[in-house]
Amino acid sequence: MTKRSVCVFCGSRAGADPAYLDAADALGARLAAHDWRLVYGAGDVGLMGAVANAAQAAGAETFGVIPTHLLDWEVGKRDLNRFIVTENMHERKKVMYMNSDALVVLPGGVGSLDEFFEVLTWRQLGLHEKPILLLNVNGFWDPLVGLLNHVIEQGFAEESLKGFIQVVDSVTEAEVRLSQAFG
Repeated sequence: MTKRSVCVFCGSRAGADPAYLDAADALGARLAAHDWRLVYGAGDVGLMGAVANAAQAAGAETFGVIPTHLLDWEVGKRDLNRFIVTENMHERKKVMYMNSDALVVLPGGVGSLDEFFEVLTWRQLGLHEKPILLLNVNGFWDPLVGLLNHVIEQGFAEESLKGFIQVVDSVTEAEVRLSQAFG
């Protein structure tokens, strides 16, 4: 059986709530416990660094992808199993997506939103069927879920859009959903 890979989109900052960092640590450890490879943005700061360090400490394989212009800003983590440098953000997202079987979105900023919306758009267009999980730590993604509902209510998307996203409130719930998706 082929090793499964989980792409994690998340912030290059830790955020205001310590629960975000706790979730990143827990997610990294749980990926390793299942022998799932972490695919992520290759940063060594914020939630990105936390999820990678926890995954590595627990023995997970790690695959990081970072664009040249963020090597210094996000402190490119070069001790990964695979470390890929791309020319731009679009190429980064493409490589991360292509090397993953599922996508989990932890709290993050506009970069994480950009990554989320790109894979959601691809899913809406029928370009993939990979699970997309929003890890809604302490309700972080509630405003985003509300916005998506508003977009549907205003006629700019079908109700089916909701079915492309799984909103989970804990790392344990994410782990269960990923296990179900991977069979």
